[in-house]
Amino acid sequence: MTSRVGVVVRTKNRPDFLARALADVAAQTYADAEVIVVNDGGDGEVARAVVAASAVADRSRVLETAGEGGRCAAANLGMRETTADLVVLHDDDDFWHPEFLERTVAHLNAHPEDAGVMVPTEIVYQVREGDAWVETSRVPFWEGMTSVTFTSLLEVNRAVPISFLYRRALHDEVGYYDEGLDTVEDWEFYLRITARHPLGFLPGEALAFWTQRPSARGAAGNSMFELSGAHERDDLAVRDAALTAWVARNGAGLPMYMAHLASQLRAEFREELASQLDRQRQDIVAEIYDRHPLWRRLRALRGAVRPRRNAE
Repeated sequence: MTSRVGVVVRTKNRPDFLARALADVAAQTYADAEVIVVNDGGDGEVARAVVAASAVADRSRVLETAGEGGRCAAANLGMRETTADLVVLHDDDDFWHPEFLERTVAHLNAHPEDAGVMVPTEIVYQVREGDAWVETSRVPFWEGMTSVTFTSLLEVNRAVPISFLYRRALHDEVGYYDEGLDTVEDWEFYLRITARHPLGFLPGEALAFWTQRPSARGAAGNSMFELSGAHERDDLAVRDAALTAWVARNGAGLPMYMAHLASQLRAEFREELASQLDRQRQDIVAEIYDRHPLWRRLRALRGAVRPRRNAE
């Protein structure tokens, strides 16, 4: 029988993280979920052994990416394999509140107009101690956020895959993750969705946890640190592609005017900043003249007049 939820786990040569991710799925209070483990060019025998030893072995499959693979190819392979109505990307190093699936599935059942649902998320920082990664602190990811909209996503990505349960039918409508990108594939996908459909959001406590290991390199590294240059490059590529597509339909007039306006605003800002700094310097000189004991004595002896600021 087809499960209601498909959980796609991307992994590569991180058996400890994979085992933890599978235990995380097993701990969910909602159990009608199959697990698609996508081994992205790692040791397939090790990955299969970890899955076989897990508590979700009876509802899991292991797939192998072909060719060069990569983050997007791994995600797409898993999404094409599952037949579940609802899907989520669960990278092997992240984890959930035990009620993540129960609460998000309930929301989408009650709100058929929502294409998916996001949840409050915390960043969990970890450091290596011996053979284990130990949590050192947690901070909210976009604290106070109450929605994820197309407008807010235009500025910057405000969600991560572990936080998002969505309807698999979206892939038939807007396409799969862009395999031309090495990073930001989730953000680009969210933009395509929110341009057409609303997303739900579950306020309250954090239900998803995004782990970060700033000091880690190699297999244990995070893409946002290991691939920081690629993030900047791909962010610009997504924006440039959207702008050139708009220009192809509407011409370059508006973007050219906006670029000119931005240049003028930067020049005006620099002039205003220089003016404010000059006024502050004058205020400091006048205050020193008023308060310093030496100047007080000189004024008393000479009847000096307090220097005046330049006319504004």
